[in-house]
Amino acid sequence: MPQLAEKVPPSVAGAVLRAVFALPDPVRRLIAGRAVVRDGQRLALDAQLLLLMTRLEGASLTGATVPEARQGLARGQRYINRLPERPVRTRDLAAADGIPARLYEPKGLAEGSPLLVFFHGGGWVIGDIESHDSVCRYLAVNAEVRVLSVDYRLAPEHRFPAAADDALAAYAWAVENAAALGASPEAVAVGGDSAGGNLAAVVGAFADRRPDFALLFYPATDMSVRRRSRELFADGFYLTDADMVWFSDHYCPDVERRTDPKASPLLADDLSGFPATYLVTAGFDPLRDEGEAFGERLREAGVRVAVRRQEDLIHGFANMWGLGGRFQEALAEAAGALRTGLL
Repeated sequence: MPQLAEKVPPSVAGAVLRAVFALPDPVRRLIAGRAVVRDGQRLALDAQLLLLMTRLEGASLTGATVPEARQGLARGQRYINRLPERPVRTRDLAAADGIPARLYEPKGLAEGSPLLVFFHGGGWVIGDIESHDSVCRYLAVNAEVRVLSVDYRLAPEHRFPAAADDALAAYAWAVENAAALGASPEAVAVGGDSAGGNLAAVVGAFADRRPDFALLFYPATDMSVRRRSRELFADGFYLTDADMVWFSDHYCPDVERRTDPKASPLLADDLSGFPATYLVTAGFDPLRDEGEAFGERLREAGVRVAVRRQEDLIHGFANMWGLGGRFQEALAEAAGALRTGLL
């Protein structure tokens, strides 16, 4: 039987969601219920309200099948997509070995701008250029950069290390072709969220020509160990522990290979050559602790790194910026860090 979310057109569901978010805070608090406090952190009202709406429509990140999970993410993103006011020109192209990619160029951006090579999240199984189109537009406009979004191969059709190999190849191609893309080859950053943050970390650790900056949103950095945040936020906060198991089993079913640093960059022997980094985690996120552990490894290796915990937010907040409020504030901070880091 189709769920309610499948019966309601995305435009209608999106309008309802925006209407609820536009209500006065006292009314929104009545709808959301008592504030959620865990591990000394208070969940943002914006996040609590979105989680409630998600539960009411029966949505989840993973589905009974991979196609269903991919369709679900695509549909959910259409609810909250929003475009920056400044126009952004896009161009679809092929990177190394024919890897699909999309170039984002804000109107009026001068030639020779910095370039961000971006890898979307989705547990290496779901997500694509379209699911992160709004995020890339926002970063392009607010960080004054060109963005190359990479559509790397997904599991289970292409298991580890396919995504990591594509990320390294696409990044190397971007550096080599930066001038042709209108960007400076001397100011190339790498970034990504969740699984995309994992791939960006792999590039930062293993690329022959290291990036000039890394922007990591709640990255997955260690597939081999369960940390405390996996237990604290196992269910009820968008990304669940069961989702993580599902993603890992599809991407790298061979458990012994999960200690490979190209699957778990936290386990790399030497991170001293990693670029200067802004790494942001979410307080109510199963991935929180491994992301922060990676930041600590970078600090120990002498890397210039800013580790920022948005303690009142949930996994995936970058994609939620279209709802405004705390989601947009957190993404704005990251965009500012990227812009400053590439000066």
